[in-house]
Formats: sequence, C-alpha cells, structure tokens
Amino acid sequence: MNQHPILTNFVGGRYSAPADDTLPLLDPRSGATIGHTSISGSREINQAFSIAEEAFRTFRRTTPAERQTALLRLADALESSAEAFAEAECRETGKSRRQMLQDEIPECVNQLRFFAGAARLLEGSSAGEYLSGHSSLIRREPIGVCAQITPWNYPLMMAVWKIAPAVAAGNTTVLKPAETTPTTTVMLAELASRFLPTGVVNVVLGDRHTGRLLVAHPVPELVSITGSTRAGIEVARSAANGLKQTHLELGGNAPALVFGDADVEATADGIAAAAFYNAGQDCTAATRVLAHESIHDALLDALVGRAKALTTGPHLPAGDEPDIGPLNSAEQLDRVLELLERLPRHATVHTGGTREGQRGYYLAPTVISGVRQRDEIVQKEIFAPVLTVQRFTTEQEAIDLANDQPYGLAASVWSTDHARILRTTSTLDFGAIWVNTHGPLTPEMPHGGFKQSGHGKDLSTYGLADYTRIKHVMSAVDASA
Repeated sequence: MNQHPILTNFVGGRYSAPADDTLPLLDPRSGATIGHTSISGSREINQAFSIAEEAFRTFRRTTPAERQTALLRLADALESSAEAFAEAECRETGKSRRQMLQDEIPECVNQLRFFAGAARLLEGSSAGEYLSGHSSLIRREPIGVCAQITPWNYPLMMAVWKIAPAVAAGNTTVLKPAETTPTTTVMLAELASRFLPTGVVNVVLGDRHTGRLLVAHPVPELVSITGSTRAGIEVARSAANGLKQTHLELGGNAPALVFGDADVEATADGIAAAAFYNAGQDCTAATRVLAHESIHDALLDALVGRAKALTTGPHLPAGDEPDIGPLNSAEQLDRVLELLERLPRHATVHTGGTREGQRGYYLAPTVISGVRQRDEIVQKEIFAPVLTVQRFTTEQEAIDLANDQPYGLAASVWSTDHARILRTTSTLDFGAIWVNTHGPLTPEMPHGGFKQSGHGKDLSTYGLADYTRIKHVMSAVDASA
C-alpha cells in the first residue's frame, strides 16, 4: 500500500516517492479537501516509459493462456475487494455505494473476464499459398507500449476498459487518470501487479500538462484517450508528430427519437434513467429527446415528473444516498450553470436549472423544452443531469435533427414499428444505437462513435484488435519459383 500522505505514481510494481508538485483531492459532495495527489513531470514520465518499454520486451512473448490467467485472477481479486474500491471511488466522485457495488464494479469484473477469454481467440486470415511458390501467413502482434488517459466520470471502469484489452493483446501500459479521481486507478494497478510481471501496468498521476508529456513522449506506439472532443483533438495533433496510432473515445450528445406509437410511460422511464444516471456525466446520456408531435406534450409531462421525483444530496438526511449525486467539480458545475444562464428566451425550463444546496456541486435534474436546433444547449455536450425536448413531425425530420450535430457516439429509437426501426437505425450516424432502451453495454459488443466522437472501439473483439498490429510473413517454398 501507499505509505505516503500524498497519493503517488505506481510504476514498476511499486509506489514512487511523491512528486515535487501536488494537487488537492476534493469531495464533490462537500467541496472539502480529502487528500493530495502528485503531479508528474518529465522525470516521472521518462521513468514510467523506460520501465514499460523494458517490460514489453518479455511480456510480448507471453502466451495468451498466461495473459488470460493473470486477467482472471485480477478479476477475482477486484471482486473480492469491491468494498474498498467502492469506498475510494465514492469519496472522490460522490457516487452512491449502490451504484458502485451493484452496477460498476460487477461490470468491471465482467469486462476483465471477457478480455481474459478474448486473448485466446484472436482471429485473422488463413495461412496459404497466394503466390506461386510462396506461402503466406498473418501475424497479429501487440503494438508495444501504450499511453492511456482516462476521464473522471467512471474512473475505475475506464481504467479497466483501457488496461484489459491492452494487456490481453500483450502490450504494456502507462496510464494517467483524471487528476480529480485518481485513487481507484492506482489501486487497480497495485492489484494487477500481484498477477502480472513488473512494469506491465503503470500509473502516473498529474494534470493536463502531465497528459501532454505522456502523449508527446517518443516511446508509446499508441495513444488512447477517453475524454472530451477538445482533449481528443489535442491528443491527435500531438500524436501526429510521431505518427503514433490513436484510439479516441470522445464526447457525445445522444438523441432519443420517440415516435407516436411508443409507450409514453415506459419511454419516459427509460429516457430518464439514461439521462440522469451518474448525474448525467456520461458520454452516452440521453440528453436530446426528439418527440413526435402527437405525443410531445404527454412525454414532456412524464419526463418532468420523473425529474421532479429524483432526490439530490442536499435534501436528504445524513447517511441516505440520493438518486442524483454531485457533478465532478466546481469548474464543471460553473460550466453547466453558465450554459443554462445563456438559454435563449424561446426555451422553457420546466424543472431544475439551478444549483442544489450551498455545499458540494449538485445540480437539480433539469428538463427544458422549446429549444431550436441551432441553440447552444442542443449542439453542445452538456455532461450534467439536463435534457432537452424538441418536437418533430415526420420520420425524416427526426433523422435530420438527430444527425445535425458534431457528435456521433450514441442514439436511441423508441417505436413498435419494425420497418421504421430498420430505416432509422440504418440512417442515423452514430456508433451505437439502442431500440426501446438506452444505455446498456456488454463486453461482447463494441462501443465507439463517429465524427467528433472519435474513432476506434472499446469493448468486444473489435476493441482487442485495436491493440494489435498486422504483419504479413511470406516464405519462398519452391526454389524454382
């Protein structure tokens, strides 16, 4: 365990000495300081990549069965340590223990076990004789050392999404978590060190400058980030200087298209759950409701009712867990409040739109109608418990409104008309589309978007393939050829 009062890097199988600079860690439920974390500079980044590079020389030669065993053991250990991980993550994110213990940690365990099995099922073209007198085979190899950056909305889960496929494919990693939520990532690296060779999984702590040093470093062959579109563009520009591969899982602003034949009450339940889960801090959150004119008013009323029924932290007795936790930071709360303050006059806030309480970073669940397509609130990622409701008349209008935005991560369609479902899902420009639900993920299926939502896939065998490279080996087998 870390013996320092300051959270430090975990590199080469051990905790490092504290860096010269630190940042405070704050409890978003109260704003109180609960600890400090190191800010890594060039020295620490160089050390981490040197160790990861050395570890890769031998780890790349491990068998898929060996990597599978290590990941399965890590999954079991995480499952056994769920309480400790939940406590640490709730302290830095304000999430409920229920959310961590019932939803997120079991899913992290599930993903580790999936990639443990997927490590032994990499597929490729058949070996064969495609040129007379020559035999060809395809090698699927690990890429090398991977630089990885994770966000603050799902700290532990996003670390698993990065580490599991990278390790399953035979790579080594240097990962930087968000500066506001680093603890569970460091805990995961420490846990992984029990089952993986020294230097395979390394975690460096720090701020945006640290992330820039990570991306610009000459050692990594691939840079993977889950974060905002702004951060993804900056990573892509920096990585281009070294022609590094990039894996970008970026922002979203997911529309939910609700047609006139949808069950209004069931749809309201599903959309509210997808809009307000994790305080709306989810790149796939159902933030834009597009409702057919025949059910617009009824659905709006139902969504307002769902939002008003949700509890937030400031209004509960001590010890009770709210339905809606706080936003990540004062900066995030201020950004969303400023966005709401700039709402045009034609928009109507039916509930919420204001800060909740004076301590912590809570925002009341918010429902807004009357917005127009070019409004800032429609075009920007909100990342808060806020949803807008727009009216449409025709199927094509709904598709046009949904696609008319810079993001292409996720969407949902709510209808009982099978032909309409097939038409709309084939035309919507999003990497993940749900039908009569919104938000469920499974390790067997890919997650990733189009346009300014980035490129590359997380989860599934597609996600594993992103951490491999393809090599063609041709041998002359007929001397006369």
